[in-house]
Amino acid sequence: MKGVILAGGLGTRLYPLTKVTNKHLLPVYDRPMIYYPIQTLVEAGVDDVLLVTGGNKAGDFLQLLGNGKEHGLKRLSYTYQQGEGGIADALALAEDFADGGPIVVMLGDNVIEKSIAGPVARFREQGRGARILLKEVPDPQRFGVPTLKGSQVVRIDEKPAQPASPYAVTGIYMYDATVFDIIRTLTPSQRGELEITDVNNAYIARGELTWEVLDGWWTDAGTFESLHLASNLVAAMRLAAAPH
Repeated sequence: MKGVILAGGLGTRLYPLTKVTNKHLLPVYDRPMIYYPIQTLVEAGVDDVLLVTGGNKAGDFLQLLGNGKEHGLKRLSYTYQQGEGGIADALALAEDFADGGPIVVMLGDNVIEKSIAGPVARFREQGRGARILLKEVPDPQRFGVPTLKGSQVVRIDEKPAQPASPYAVTGIYMYDATVFDIIRTLTPSQRGELEITDVNNAYIARGELTWEVLDGWWTDAGTFESLHLASNLVAAMRLAAAPH
């Protein structure tokens, strides 16, 4: 299975840190942010990855990551998103790369504690449709929020004022090849973007979306608060793992 990391956008919520660099090149504790999703995919056995970048500093990714070999990747490809058309718009650029096969998609500012090898293996067994990873959070209104009915996700709402559950849809998604057909049917949201929530809701409407709760801690790193939290969580993990 192939992997796609979405690392475009202008990172305006982290301005002025992002005035001279891409958000995903900022440090999270002792490493550039982009290292973490790469590491997550490699640990799950996904070593053929497409990096979708954007903005004025896209070339810096090539300088930092090269061909990806030192990070355990068999192949690292790059593509460029013009403007800010949303997550689904960025994902659409991966269609040729996916080549009719399933993909694991990660947002470039997601930092997690544990492996996703289990969920990836279960999606392989699933064989079709989509699989998302949820995590209980104190502020679900910042994210896509699922409405659960028994063991089913019946709807996902983007940044709802009144969340229907305490869960956030993390920025880790698994899709079959029909995801690109779905994206072609989308219309821009009020933000003028093609929303990944609309993609997930399309799979729900088909009865083809499964989910599980992500093991260990998870955070995005797209705000000052969450960037600080991510650095603290990684620092604590490194300290706990260090020989005493």
